[in-house]
Amino acid sequence: MAAINPSISLHHRISSSSTISAFVSPPKPLLHLHTFSSHFSHSVSFSPSICTTPFRFRRSRSFSTVVSSSLRKLSESEPVPVTTETEALIPSESGVYAVYDSKNELQFIGLSRNIAATVATHQKRVPELCVSVKVATVDEPDRASLTNAWKSWMEEHISGTGKVPPGNESGNITWLRQQQKKSDLRLTPGRHVQLTVPLEELIDRLVKENEVVAFIKGSRNAPQCGFSQRVVGILEALGVDYESLDVLDEEYNSGLRETLKKYSNWPTFPQVFVKGELLGGCDIISSMAESGELAKVFQK
Repeated sequence: MAAINPSISLHHRISSSSTISAFVSPPKPLLHLHTFSSHFSHSVSFSPSICTTPFRFRRSRSFSTVVSSSLRKLSESEPVPVTTETEALIPSESGVYAVYDSKNELQFIGLSRNIAATVATHQKRVPELCVSVKVATVDEPDRASLTNAWKSWMEEHISGTGKVPPGNESGNITWLRQQQKKSDLRLTPGRHVQLTVPLEELIDRLVKENEVVAFIKGSRNAPQCGFSQRVVGILEALGVDYESLDVLDEEYNSGLRETLKKYSNWPTFPQVFVKGELLGGCDIISSMAESGELAKVFQK
């Protein structure tokens, strides 16, 4: 599952001091990227911020030479309102995006492996600040290309305004994904406690009394299979409020795996239920996330 790792920072050089001098005096500031660790690229959202801590380095080639010439400039991009009617206009691809508030003031410039999912998360968490977005996709979205695309938009904005977007200032965590604190549910008090109702009935109550339930291998904080980790990453990226159960927990969920297979008529895990109905496993959830259909399900 993607989580904030404040100890990881990547320092990148800025090719020209002229773009920075308007808002800070020497020594030159450096771009400080807070990154999320994840095994699955579609669920990763990189949230850059500016840090003005002095840092000595040798000058490298101008980064403008490694930014794709096809990348649309920030000033040339058209803003798209963030609403249910216009969500299809926001691509589910990798790239850079800029978020604007109701006064059309730039709040944050970020980069993501799935722009649509990341913007949907922002809009759900800070709707007053995420009213419209500008986006530009990156053709070959490796980490370096995404970072350079972000730097290109940041330099353009700083050069034109002399200031950093509020959300990119050092210490501002408004746009950073917070580490998930929610605990997994337990279906029973323990394996040695005799149940007064059948396990299948407990499952039925659980999926019908909760909006979204994910049955996974391992916990949401430490999935124990790649498919479960992928599904958890997608749900987290979309900002879904969901309950989770570990089907491998034989102490508190004894018999859950086999009983759930019969209940859902689905042989594999993970399994995601929405409003009491099985939505699907990893392949279906991944496909729906990539097409943007999954975000619509959770916006209803």
